[in-house]
Amino acid sequence: MAYSKELIKELEEKAQQLRLDALEMIHHRGQGHPGGALSAAEIIAALFFHHLRIDPDRPNWENRDRFILSKGHACAILYPALAGLGYFPMEDLKNWGHIGAHLQAHPDRLKTPGIEMTTGFLGHGISIGAGLCLSARLKGLDYHVYVLVGDGECQSGVLWEGVMTAAKYKLSNLTAILDYNKVQLDGPLNKIMPLEPIKEKWESFNWKTIEIDGHNIKEVLEALDKAKENKNKPTVIIAHTIKGKGVSFMENKAEWHGKAPDDNEYAQAVKELTARSF
Repeated sequence: MAYSKELIKELEEKAQQLRLDALEMIHHRGQGHPGGALSAAEIIAALFFHHLRIDPDRPNWENRDRFILSKGHACAILYPALAGLGYFPMEDLKNWGHIGAHLQAHPDRLKTPGIEMTTGFLGHGISIGAGLCLSARLKGLDYHVYVLVGDGECQSGVLWEGVMTAAKYKLSNLTAILDYNKVQLDGPLNKIMPLEPIKEKWESFNWKTIEIDGHNIKEVLEALDKAKENKNKPTVIIAHTIKGKGVSFMENKAEWHGKAPDDNEYAQAVKELTARSF
């Protein structure tokens, strides 16, 4: 499918605004995970503001597409997207993580409209997604399930159990998106527990694989379309990204996995993010 320059520009601007919103939330709260939130901005923007078949006015519509943020600690990039679509007021973002607030440090499906699954225990998203896909098959529904996973959680065995299950049942309505920023809490991925050859690993489990630049909106959109067209097996989109994308002093730095910027750092980050033109 051909995408207009106007659409691509609009989604690039959405991604950058999501970064600004996420950093504002993390700075205001004094806690959060900026690195893995900023790396996923284009993926979230493409999904929520163009690709997903969802309706904020009918959050429980039975045939809606489902999105699972398996890397739940990066929810600061998801909540602004849901608010921007009207699932809840933008003002609610200021109460993120407060006691009694519906926006918690990790997504909670019982508290927040638009959240399909409570996440935080890493590695479980694909298994949950596979279950939702099997449910669709039993009910005769045609919704698609998207699961955003982090590369660190791909080091866990439980994730690969879900991968095997999805392959066994040929769940072509399941798409995993790997936010492959190659940096985790304690340092570079390849020094802690290497995943390469990651493409061949997924293919050996009988998944269709697509590799892209996860910060290129056009490539993200095309990959999502290709995954939707695949009808005989599940798909993984391996999105090569940059931890802390868009903020020079955060990029590729493990210390920004779970650290909030101070006032000066926040001001510098906002300056860098707002200086970019599309």
